Amino acid sequence: MRIVLVMIGKTDAKWLSDGISEYVARICHFNPFQTIVIPDMKNTRNMDSRTQKELEGDAILKQLLPGDDVILLDDKGLEHTSESMAEWLDRRMQLSSKRLVFIIGGPYGFSDKVYAAARCKLSLSRMTFSHQMVRLIFTEQLYRAFTIMKGIPYHHS
Repeated sequence: MRIVLVMIGKTDAKWLSDGISEYVARICHFNPFQTIVIPDMKNTRNMDSRTQKELEGDAILKQLLPGDDVILLDDKGLEHTSESMAEWLDRRMQLSSKRLVFIIGGPYGFSDKVYAAARCKLSLSRMTFSHQMVRLIFTEQLYRAFTIMKGIPYHHS
């Protein structure tokens, strides 16, 4: 089972990129993991948020394969503790047939077509984070979930 993280736009801050790279490398010790960065949309200053979401949505959908289990990181999604996230991930990996694809949208969220393609939404917090911060927080939580599943002393209850 391959896990994929799809993101809109590059990570601008070096400290965020370094942190994300660190957790991506750690996750790869447990499971095949891939990140896909969809380039930022051009000329967004001249378009409304709905148009931008639609263009980003089309680019996201092009990254999906038949049989993908698509999970959106969305503020209206399910919330987990770190332990329940590990249990959820373990079950999801057992049930999914091909790829488990997590998607971090752009600053305005997702288009209706992307919502329709998703099986589930996850929320990292009730608080709002920049979509670039979410990348670091999510990769750390994914790594944490694997350490919990494997019984490695990283997480302290």
